[in-house]
Amino acid sequence: MKTFVQFRNSDGFAGTKIGVYLLGLATIAAGILDLIWGEFEAAHQPIGALGDNLPGRMVFAYITAAWMILSGILVLWRRTARVGALGTAIIYLLFGTFWLPRLYTAPHILGFRLTVIIGVLGGMFSQLIVVAGALIVYASFAPTASSWPGKSPVVARWTFGLGSVLFCLAHLTTAQYFARMIPRWMPLGGPVWVVLSGIAFGLAGLAILSGVLNVLAARLLALMLLTFEVALVPIAIANPRGHIPLGSNAYNLAAAGAVWIFAASITKRHALQEHRAKLHSAGVPANPGKKA
Repeated sequence: MKTFVQFRNSDGFAGTKIGVYLLGLATIAAGILDLIWGEFEAAHQPIGALGDNLPGRMVFAYITAAWMILSGILVLWRRTARVGALGTAIIYLLFGTFWLPRLYTAPHILGFRLTVIIGVLGGMFSQLIVVAGALIVYASFAPTASSWPGKSPVVARWTFGLGSVLFCLAHLTTAQYFARMIPRWMPLGGPVWVVLSGIAFGLAGLAILSGVLNVLAARLLALMLLTFEVALVPIAIANPRGHIPLGSNAYNLAAAGAVWIFAASITKRHALQEHRAKLHSAGVPANPGKKA
């Protein structure tokens, strides 16, 4: 009678270790960079959207750096992973909210164009996918009676799915912008790789939203984000004193970790459904704690 409970409460941390380590270590790295510069990383922590002369900006940067370092450390250990995951989700959610003012300011400055809206939403979702990955870890340690395990898959599916679709549209509509990041030694030219990665984002997003081949799509999406390091690492090496190039590497690894966590959570959920089906066919109650 305890079989189902034991399966459900099995070590969820073990199945997501790769993703958790990427997320945690990348968050620590991003915090260290903020600590060194005494400033937010403008590309992925756009506090400038709230104003150019915010009082106490440096103090907030140091507080953010300490928060990220501590959250990243805590999420790496099973006993503190839930607290660390919540802290990680909160700080990346804060970064996501920094993009909201740009939904108003960016069209007024750059013109009301679809590409501008897509760019702002894409920037916001770039943070939200990390939030979703951290919340999956948080939910995996929730008590059995908690509603988090039931809600997190829905939130994660829509966040990763819509985010991937937005990244697709951003790549396809502003290919020349992203092409500047592609190393010149790569064959075919930068725009080709940007378009191909954009199509890959779109296919992954549709697979995740539809639930068709979603595990494969999520794993390939995580792998693609890791391959982006081929472009990001040389940029960081060429600009060792630049906060944005180094911060972009840290963020990209955090995003790859979040997607890997998502892929592991889908795999576990599928296995759980198969296990439940086997128990049902064997006449074993799905929830042995309840009496008929």
